[in-house]
Amino acid sequence: MPPPKDVVKIAIQMVGAIPQLIELQQTKPLASVLKDVCDAWSLPNAERYALQYADGRQTYITESNRRDIKNGSILRLTTSPDQEAEQLYIGIQSKNVDVKTDSLKKLASLSQDVTFAQEFISRNGLKQIYCIVEEGNDTGEMLAHTLKAFTELMEHDFVSWENLSTVFIKKIVSYVNMNAVDASIQQLSLSILENMVPTSRLLFELVRKEVTLDRLLTHLQVTNAQLQLKAMALLIALLLSATDAERRDMMDYLREKNIRQFIHKNIIHSSEPLGDEMAHYLYVLQSVSLNLCEHRMKMSMDPYSQEQRDLLQSLRQTAFESESEVPAGTFSTERRRSLCAKEFRKLGFMNNSNPAEDLRRAPPGLLALDNMVYFSRNTPNAYSRFILENSSREDKHECPFARSSIQLTLILCEILHIGEPCSETAQAFYPMFFGQDHFFEELFCICIQLVNKTWKEMRATQEDFDKVMQVVREQITRTLSLKPTSLELFKTRVNALNYSEILKLRQTERLHQEETLAVPVLELREKLKPELLELIRQQRLLHLCEGTLFRKISSRRRQDKLWYCRLSPNHKVLHYGDVEEGLQSPPIESLPEKIPVADMKMLLVGKECPHTKEKSSGKQNKDVLELAFSIVHDVEEYCLNFIAPTRYEFCLWTDGLNVLLGKEMTSERTQTDLDVLLSMELKLRLLDLENITIPDEPPPIPKPPSNLNFCYDFSHAEQ
Repeated sequence: MPPPKDVVKIAIQMVGAIPQLIELQQTKPLASVLKDVCDAWSLPNAERYALQYADGRQTYITESNRRDIKNGSILRLTTSPDQEAEQLYIGIQSKNVDVKTDSLKKLASLSQDVTFAQEFISRNGLKQIYCIVEEGNDTGEMLAHTLKAFTELMEHDFVSWENLSTVFIKKIVSYVNMNAVDASIQQLSLSILENMVPTSRLLFELVRKEVTLDRLLTHLQVTNAQLQLKAMALLIALLLSATDAERRDMMDYLREKNIRQFIHKNIIHSSEPLGDEMAHYLYVLQSVSLNLCEHRMKMSMDPYSQEQRDLLQSLRQTAFESESEVPAGTFSTERRRSLCAKEFRKLGFMNNSNPAEDLRRAPPGLLALDNMVYFSRNTPNAYSRFILENSSREDKHECPFARSSIQLTLILCEILHIGEPCSETAQAFYPMFFGQDHFFEELFCICIQLVNKTWKEMRATQEDFDKVMQVVREQITRTLSLKPTSLELFKTRVNALNYSEILKLRQTERLHQEETLAVPVLELREKLKPELLELIRQQRLLHLCEGTLFRKISSRRRQDKLWYCRLSPNHKVLHYGDVEEGLQSPPIESLPEKIPVADMKMLLVGKECPHTKEKSSGKQNKDVLELAFSIVHDVEEYCLNFIAPTRYEFCLWTDGLNVLLGKEMTSERTQTDLDVLLSMELKLRLLDLENITIPDEPPPIPKPPSNLNFCYDFSHAEQ
């Protein structure tokens, strides 16, 4: 008979004593449980003791978290958090350097626990840490432990970052700006400043003033990957907290310092593999940089702006330079106006008498004009060739440069997500972005020539304009998905993906999607589905057995600690626990926490998850919602919360958990995998029927022949 829900069987250890095996009644007050445990070992003053997990993070057991204790858990009897806090509070004030260092080291370890942190902070312990930092000149082990303890204590959000003194902040800044200081201290200092920046405008301004961009660039040039990561994190925090004008100034300065080329050479192409966190920061840097185009993208052309009109006229003058050099007195005003209108029509403006009207649509607004001007000034030969080549074609076959440029700019803005907020977890950056200044404009120059090439390949007319632009969008999207490392490589690949290749790819995909729709084939599909769905279920469970590395998302920082979760080989228990950075596949024995599959009640996803309800709702949390899921176990209040690293992992885990719960797999990945497997299986089964038309109805069964008299008569044999 299974034990009652309010009773868990656990072991309790103590140094120098034989462990106790007890049945912990969850309804019994914790103080009474501690007294019984202490009495069994003849220990007085039970109030001075506490229970904590023996493995993993060694969290203290309290009334609020005691329900997390599972059958088979191993606990340890130890000094209570208030006693530990008192001892360490005294220890960090000791005049003995060794005692002080050991106390700070232990403090850094225990401060991860919220119960201990609360006790230590309530004794004004943070004030002592401030004093050690502000008054001390040590830059060795003691300071490293102090900064680590401070970071862990601040993680619990009991104290506002705005309470920090200017002296303390400047001291932290000094460690970042020093040359002769241990790398671990600089990492911790950068991390503290990164957490500080988003909390208030005053702190942002102070950090921005004290830590120069030049200093951050210096840290980015070191070979220490962790120091690079922390410097990049602070740089991103500063960029995201800045106003639009400040962000533009900062990006302009970084561009002058060639940060892109440095990142391309020393981070993207370094010998060390790129971690998830650095990939995210590069994505954010790319997004912030591209979003500088948003202002021009949303600004319509002002026909009364002389500067904008001059830019527009420069397009005409560059294309028809010899014609535009005719002296002003040669033609009347009316004739000159007619000549200009004709030239603007050749440029591909739809409203050739007033081309500014074509640029009133926003987006792409003035960004389209900027791109056209950049193309005409930086690749004048290609620009002139585009215009003159189309001027010599028949009217209905000419590719309109201006109209194509406006639409292409809009397409590029949509593909590159210009004007959209940065995702909190995305890592999809383009390596070639960091290998090229004026990336957006240079990409436009390649793609506008692609438009002309595709137009000719399709033998398009004006009525085919939208079709051509759809093909161009597909060419760009497919090439970008290959993640080319340079614009030259992008140019080579996108030009190789000509219209005939696109048609072949479309046809192949259409055949894969549609398959043969004959009734017998559809019936065969239905018969194959159960077997293939079982194959997918087995694959999902195997993936859960291999396990996945997850990140905890905190309220202040994008990513916090790492933890790993995997299913036992017999599919009966989920094992999980915190792991260190760089550990890819920890053994199942090293994961201290577990949930029996039999105790799992339901799976929650997206907005239903408790950890997404706690977060502020906003555009930036949309991607977190799409990756969030929770397992409800025991009673409904207790959940194990996940944020999947990718949508792929989200699909595999939610499918696998649904299989364990005996429910249908509902992710979009299931349908995709099923379609692929069905397609392959059908092709194999129908190989012998190639080029044979399968009828919608089965052929009629013929009548039996008139001489059907070969049935053996057993009655004669018996006689």
